[in-house]
Amino acid sequence: MKKLTRMALAFTTTLMLTLPLAGCGSSDAPAASSDGSASPAAPTDSVQTEQGTTSESTQAAESAPDDAGAETSGSDLDYVKGKGTLVVGITDFEPMDYKDENGEWIGFDADMAKAFAESLGVSVEFVEIDWDNKILELDGKTIDCVWNGMTLTPEVTGSMECSAAYCNNAQVIVVPSAQADDFQEKSDLSQYNFAVEAGSAGEQQAISLELPHTPVKAQSDALMEVAAGTSDAAIIDSLMAAAMVGEGTGYADLTYTIGLNDEEYGVGFRKGSDLAASLNDFFAASYQDGSMLEIAERYGVQAALVEQ
Repeated sequence: MKKLTRMALAFTTTLMLTLPLAGCGSSDAPAASSDGSASPAAPTDSVQTEQGTTSESTQAAESAPDDAGAETSGSDLDYVKGKGTLVVGITDFEPMDYKDENGEWIGFDADMAKAFAESLGVSVEFVEIDWDNKILELDGKTIDCVWNGMTLTPEVTGSMECSAAYCNNAQVIVVPSAQADDFQEKSDLSQYNFAVEAGSAGEQQAISLELPHTPVKAQSDALMEVAAGTSDAAIIDSLMAAAMVGEGTGYADLTYTIGLNDEEYGVGFRKGSDLAASLNDFFAASYQDGSMLEIAERYGVQAALVEQ
């Protein structure tokens, strides 16, 4: 019986090799079988095996990787869980994201991002970005979110899938303490040059008020410009100003004066990302159980929290 089976398989293989040649010739006659009857041509989309005939499309489906759905489903949540890391785009922005004496990223936003990643069962990675390129970084998938005291401006909400607001903020004027009396009214500001972070809400305020300004890479750089005397003043976030200027800080000779607007912070994901909804659920749970407040008190931003 085994000998007959091997003979049959050998004959079948020979037949398959000769059939394509017959199809290229001038004869339209079907090939003859061993018993003299006409034998139908084998389908061209099949592969003959010792176990039988299997279609190539079926083989392709069976060989597809099990996790292909994470790449094609459009789910950022599945994508992040699949790679096991939430990559967070940040800048050096105390008290939201900054490094401790050991070089580790801490701050209200950094600690909240760590807790959110833990809730997803993944690790967190912080990447310093050029703030002006934050949308390109997101869309290019070099980061998964922007979580850095980001103001929910029309540009941001139109280009990203944003979380609910979690902190109140404002843009304020930072000046040398000795010149504070000169910066009390918006109408008096046009004679001065302001340092602003490129792509920030502070830069938008300078543009809308038609103030002379110099874009710099980060809000911390704007403070250095004022301290060095290369800019008359800076426009930065009120939360950063409260943490970084005045008595007991690294900029004891600087102070902040008037606020230019009212705004809110949110976290940005790729447009259409389902991670925004997951973060909103996390915000609500952490606000209710008190863990958000505990982290906020650690960095002195509890008064700015938005109820979830």
